[in-house]
Amino acid sequence: MNHITLLFLFLGVLWHGARPPAVLEVCDSCTYKTVTDAIDSAQAYDTILIKAGTYKEFDLKIRKPLTILGQDLPTIDGQNQGEILTIQSDEVTIGGIRIINVGTSYTKDFAAIRVVKSKDFIIRDMVLEHLFFGIYLEKATRGKVLNNIVKGDAEEEFNSGNGIQLWHCTFIEVIHNHIEKVRDGIYLEFSDNINITGNTSKNNVRYGLHFMFSNNDIYQGNSFVNNGAGVAVMFSKKIIMKRNVFKENWGTAAFGLLLKEINDSEILDNHFLENTIGIQVEGANRVSYSNNLFRRNGWAVKVRGACYGNTFSGNSFINNSFDLSYNSNINDNVFKRNYWSEYTGYDLDKNGIGDVPYRPVKLFSYIVNRTPETIVLLRSFFMDLIDFSEKVSPAFTPDNLVDAYPLMKQKL
Repeated sequence: MNHITLLFLFLGVLWHGARPPAVLEVCDSCTYKTVTDAIDSAQAYDTILIKAGTYKEFDLKIRKPLTILGQDLPTIDGQNQGEILTIQSDEVTIGGIRIINVGTSYTKDFAAIRVVKSKDFIIRDMVLEHLFFGIYLEKATRGKVLNNIVKGDAEEEFNSGNGIQLWHCTFIEVIHNHIEKVRDGIYLEFSDNINITGNTSKNNVRYGLHFMFSNNDIYQGNSFVNNGAGVAVMFSKKIIMKRNVFKENWGTAAFGLLLKEINDSEILDNHFLENTIGIQVEGANRVSYSNNLFRRNGWAVKVRGACYGNTFSGNSFINNSFDLSYNSNINDNVFKRNYWSEYTGYDLDKNGIGDVPYRPVKLFSYIVNRTPETIVLLRSFFMDLIDFSEKVSPAFTPDNLVDAYPLMKQKL
């Protein structure tokens, strides 16, 4: 027997010995009655098909590459016992399943779905309800969280978790999810190169989206509506924020967007509509604000010091109580070619740019920052006189804070 024959015999043994991926069905009348039994019996790269019904199970562990799919949206009911499903393998796909009744704990962050040190995973088309944490990604990479519905029952911060949480993650896509009634809709901590696109985060107790120590991320095309506050970006850099809607985030400490110790970022083409504060800035440097719409906010932009090298251009400020608020008489930022609805200048050469520079900071906004109770005088004639005198001869507001080329028409 020659070497070639031996080789073909060896390959034949390998071919016939290899088991093709199987489909394991789960239902009352199937071979596998529970999801646990199917997971335990499955081999790598098998598919588990869970048929319609309710399965009272929790603490499911996935430690091998599997595809787990629901047919007609079956329900896994954790009965408030604890965590429900944990992924601890690469190349896992889960979709089309309803998971309810996650346990609540003050010492453990129980989640409907937890992903631990996994890569190349997909979580899609899930419905997660009555939960503590929804989807919790821990040291995960190259994953996708797509088209999921996450609904909690949060009333207070201290006894609720986040909808989608990323901790020490990289290269994750969070796309077209709907999150509401949790603590933070989406929370990132030490997570870089994350793409957050097309999500709706509303009616959450604290933030719609919350960044901490995360860099090189992008969030775009999202809606943040009626949260305790819209989005907070803290201690991060190189964040791109574009085409988002920040709407109706009202409250004594509410805002559409909070920037705190953030550098080298872009904020463009966003809509800030009817928020207590559109953007609150506390220590932001080299940030570009361009082509954003601020309409009917209490404060459109509120700057609270330590902000240098920022540029505001092409933005539209329309019918805000205060377009711009500063708590200092020093300015190191550039304002150019913005539209201000309160601008009363003229354009004799008809080039679309006002011939008279505009000072957007009112003395009254400075007074309100120091003494909030004075807000009751907002529409008084006396305040109008004070603001006019400050424009003529600035004493408390930055004398170089001027839009020298205000637009006559809004860009948006």
